[in-house]
Amino acid sequence: MKYKCIIVDDEPPAIKILKSYAEALEYLEIVGTCNNAFQAIDILNKQKIDLMFLDINMPKLMGTQLLKTIQNPPKVIFTTAHRDYAFEAFELDAIDYLLKPVSFERFLKAVNKFCHVNNVETEDTNINTPGFVYFRADRKMVKVFLKDITYIESFKDYSVIHRQSDDNLKVKYAIGSVENMLPQKLFLRIHRSYIVSIKKVTAVTNNDVEIGKTEIPIGKSYPDVFKKLTCNNSIRPNEDHLLN
Repeated sequence: MKYKCIIVDDEPPAIKILKSYAEALEYLEIVGTCNNAFQAIDILNKQKIDLMFLDINMPKLMGTQLLKTIQNPPKVIFTTAHRDYAFEAFELDAIDYLLKPVSFERFLKAVNKFCHVNNVETEDTNINTPGFVYFRADRKMVKVFLKDITYIESFKDYSVIHRQSDDNLKVKYAIGSVENMLPQKLFLRIHRSYIVSIKKVTAVTNNDVEIGKTEIPIGKSYPDVFKKLTCNNSIRPNEDHLLN
């Protein structure tokens, strides 16, 4: 499945950069680029668009004004050189707000957030969506299937993604950034340094989580981990280690 996208910006260099970023991701399809809001309206009236990269400060009709005129707008990631519009952008339910110049890593984080939001919404309507996230590692984009992730471990500014059917993947993302990319229904932060795949947990105590033979500690700042995991019908608590 590919998400249909348009880029709306009155600056050709900005369009060129965003288009090159999007073309690096196989699940994004740029179906049009627009130099103003009126061209965007024309495309939106002709076909369904899943995601719009929208500049704010444009002549005649600003990006925020454009969004207010659309009855059923696509998901929007704002791209702008101005910080002043952030509050208004999120009031309009924007997925993200990117400040120019936009780095590829920041672009990728925003797109992953879009995928996560879209997955959560479509899960409720039983529509199949891509079960993967892209990470930048070793100067390339690596597709990581959510079903292969067992847990994520933090090492300062890096995170190591432990996978079931592939080698561990070291990525230069803080664990908080990785957490934001993952569906909350499938993954749980249990420690400042660990995120686990709920489906891969084989046992849990008040002190740690087991994934196969690997024991992962539960942080003191995460007191509800045991309750959250054992409320899931697929997890059976290890009663021998429960605290009184």
